[in-house]
Amino acid sequence: MVLFNAATKELTAKIVYYGPGLCGKTTNLQKIYDSLPGDGRGKMLSLATQTDRTLFFDFLPIELGTIRGMKTRIQLYTVPGQVFYDATRKLVLRGADAVVFVADSQAPALLTNKESFQNLIENLKDQGTDLEKIPHVIQWNKRDTPNALPVETLEKEINRYHVPTFEACAMKGEGVRETLSGVAKLVLKYLADKYGGGVVEAPALAAMAAMTTPAPTPTPDVPPPPKEESKPLEVEELSAGEMIEELEEAPIATMGGGMPGDVAPIHVPHTPNVSTVEVPVVLDRSLFSGDSPVEIRLKLYIK
Repeated sequence: MVLFNAATKELTAKIVYYGPGLCGKTTNLQKIYDSLPGDGRGKMLSLATQTDRTLFFDFLPIELGTIRGMKTRIQLYTVPGQVFYDATRKLVLRGADAVVFVADSQAPALLTNKESFQNLIENLKDQGTDLEKIPHVIQWNKRDTPNALPVETLEKEINRYHVPTFEACAMKGEGVRETLSGVAKLVLKYLADKYGGGVVEAPALAAMAAMTTPAPTPTPDVPPPPKEESKPLEVEELSAGEMIEELEEAPIATMGGGMPGDVAPIHVPHTPNVSTVEVPVVLDRSLFSGDSPVEIRLKLYIK
C-alpha cells in the first residue's frame, strides 16, 4: 500500500524480502545498505535471536525517482524465516507493494523453499492480496555451494508465475544489486501505471550501478518573454479624515525585521502646534516581479 506524504511530496512503496530461515534475506539487505552512500539511506533496524538472525525487520528507505513530481522512496523489509514467527511475518508483509522471494539453492533446502513460498501465497491471500497480481521476483541464492540445484529445477519447482529470477551469492555481494534493480523497476512501472504521469528516475542506486539515469534530452533555447512596459501603480485616493480613521482602526504588517503575518497597530503621533500623520503604504510583492523598473506615484491632498 503506497503511502503519500503531501508535506515532503513523497510516495513510499514497501518491498519485503521473504523466504525460509537462513536463506540470505538479511545478508541481501546488509549488502545493499553497505553499498549505498550515507546520505542516501535510512537507519537499518535489526533484531536477532539464537534461532534466526532477523526477528522482526530490517528497514531501509531508498530514493528511486519521481512520479508526477513526487519523489519515490522504497522501504525494504525482511521477515523472520522460522515457522513459529508466522504472526510476525504476516505483520511485516501487511501492505507490501512488492516481494523478493529469496530461495536457498542447496538441494536439502528445496522442501523448505517450497513450503515458504506456499506460506507467502497464503499469508497474502489472508490479507486479500494475490501474489500473482503484485510485483515480485525470485532470487536463487547460494549458487556457489557444491550441492546447489540446477536453475531449471528450481524454476520448475518454485517459480509458479514465471516472474524474473536472479542467481546470487549474497555473502559475496553477487546478484544482490541485480535483484533489487529488477524488483525496483517492477515497482516503478506498477506505480506509474497505477497513478499515471510516467517515471523520472533518479540516480539513487548509482553506488551499486543498479539503475542509471538517462541523459536529459536537450531542449531548444526559448527566447525570454518580452519585458512589459512599466506602468504607474494606482493608489486609492482618500481624504485626510478617511485615511486617519482607517489607520487607527486597522493593523498592518510590520516592516523591516518583522516576519510576514506579524502585525502592529498604527501609531499616529500628535505634537503641539504640529499635525503629523504617518501613512504606511503596503504594496503587493507581485507588483515588483521582473526586471523592469517600477514607477510609484503618490497623490497627497490637504484639505
